[in-house]
Amino acid sequence: MFKKVCMFVSVRLSKLVVMMAMLLTLVFLWMLLPTRPANPASAGYYMGSTRLSEKSLYKLDIEWPKFPRFFTGQVFGVAVDPVADIVYVAQRGESVPKILMFTEQGYFLHGWNTTTIELPHGIFATSTTPETTLWVTDVGNGKNGHTIKQYSSSGELLRTLGTPGIPGSSLHPLQFDQPAEVFISSKGEMYIVDGDGGLNNRLIKLEKGFDIAWMKGEKGDKPSQFYIPHSVTGDNVGRVWVADRGNKRLQAFDAATGEWIGAWSSCFTDDAPSSVRLTHDNKYFVVAQLKINRVVFLSVPPIGNIGVCYIVDTIQLADDVKPHLVDVSRKTGAIYVAEIGAQQAQKFVPNNRK
Repeated sequence: MFKKVCMFVSVRLSKLVVMMAMLLTLVFLWMLLPTRPANPASAGYYMGSTRLSEKSLYKLDIEWPKFPRFFTGQVFGVAVDPVADIVYVAQRGESVPKILMFTEQGYFLHGWNTTTIELPHGIFATSTTPETTLWVTDVGNGKNGHTIKQYSSSGELLRTLGTPGIPGSSLHPLQFDQPAEVFISSKGEMYIVDGDGGLNNRLIKLEKGFDIAWMKGEKGDKPSQFYIPHSVTGDNVGRVWVADRGNKRLQAFDAATGEWIGAWSSCFTDDAPSSVRLTHDNKYFVVAQLKINRVVFLSVPPIGNIGVCYIVDTIQLADDVKPHLVDVSRKTGAIYVAEIGAQQAQKFVPNNRK
């Protein structure tokens, strides 16, 4: 009887040992699994968290770009061709292409360099006849700096606004001091935020022929004043919005007259807005916050009183990614984020699209 009991206990112990071994094996294999996709393009993404929506509005496209090794400098700006499926990325660095070109599917096309760009900051792509052209703001202090330049998609310099190498505040002739970004409306009107920490703190509207329509701003924190105006965009009801970075607010102006409409600051108590664009459906503002590594989505108010701002969704990026400027594809709805800390650009796609 004692022998039978011992055999029974031995069998139970053997089964327990086998189960423990299997469990330890599974734990060991789980520890070997990568914690995120191996694609370096996803290195800066952390998570998407929702404020008011039931699910995140956008998700990371881990397949874009397919060849991230072509990012060889600090990525400062990104622009999406409004006609062709091309994404332009502006980067800084010694002996690196200033502009990289990718397809929206993630394939690298080519890069080009030019001695006429010193320190690219903002970049904007606009459709003109017979091809898309690029506007690049140059905040360099050398002989080509303090300007806004128009290039062909292949890198040919077509036009220069401002006085190369000479910072200033004059409107006749036009001068800039570290112009941060431009936005060009569907009517061909250009809105310029000038500057990125220089002499000027102003918003300038140029007509289609580059004549000055109006100018707003000086250094300060009152309505129509700025402290480092860093990004600008227009909505579909005739308003211009400026990321007033130093004052941690968005300011809205009438696009036709330049009249001040209002400001939002309650959404930016943690960090200032660094970049502002509209989603492809014009429902939300896409706002990058550089210091806290975050992209937020704000509800676009209807025409009239802009009221207060509402954060409807958030993309939280990894530490030290530093999202600088963003742009949106009007065709696919994808959002592209230029990240100076991670030295890359990333793509986020709407959750309701493939």
